[in-house]
Amino acid sequence: MSTTQALYDAIDTTWPAAAITSEGPWRIRDGRGGGQRVSAATASGAIKANDIPLAEAAMEALGQNPLFMIRDGEDALDMMLADRGYRVKDPVTLYTAPLETLATEHPPRVTCFTIWEPLQIMLDIWDQSGIGPERIAIMHRAQRPKTGILGRLNDSPAATAFVACDGPLAMLHALEVLPHQRRQGMAIWMMRQAAFWALEQGARDLAVLVVDENAPANALYRGLGMVPMARYHYRVKCP
Repeated sequence: MSTTQALYDAIDTTWPAAAITSEGPWRIRDGRGGGQRVSAATASGAIKANDIPLAEAAMEALGQNPLFMIRDGEDALDMMLADRGYRVKDPVTLYTAPLETLATEHPPRVTCFTIWEPLQIMLDIWDQSGIGPERIAIMHRAQRPKTGILGRLNDSPAATAFVACDGPLAMLHALEVLPHQRRQGMAIWMMRQAAFWALEQGARDLAVLVVDENAPANALYRGLGMVPMARYHYRVKCP
């Protein structure tokens, strides 16, 4: 089973920022408009309260609002940011499972396809879910092995996802099922397809991350036998 640190490391490998630089005890991410995961600063060493302005200045220099990712065991940093007026945003759970737990049954014929580069229909599905060019650029930045997955149901496109490997750990991102194709088992087949693909790459585990407020996704992953292994949340400045 992958370690907590391996899960955090895999986020940067499989969903990479445009650049990561070191500023004192911080890792500063240049997100280029790709969202919180690729824009948040993280601690890379012991943090003191007077280190926080260094990170704030570095993010502002990139044109980004200060944003911090707080991981398991970083309670002291969490409290320092709270004292400076930062509020909690988007608690996230990282789930993982051995691939054998998921790769138990191949999707029915012509239901799931692994494809790289993404087809236009995959880009269209992502775009309908708010995953636009800046996040597609993240997928292109990820190093191989990686793939997109296209799902079909009722003789029409139904879903798409992205998965990439960081050594023995595969991580799935951006799983989206079209609204009219939901509640028919499509997401389960997409996860199983990702697991079979990851096995072919020599991986051992599959991981996903999901915000706590997304109850259907949390239920999906738990139902597939995936186990919560790590958590993080963001801290953003109160307006």
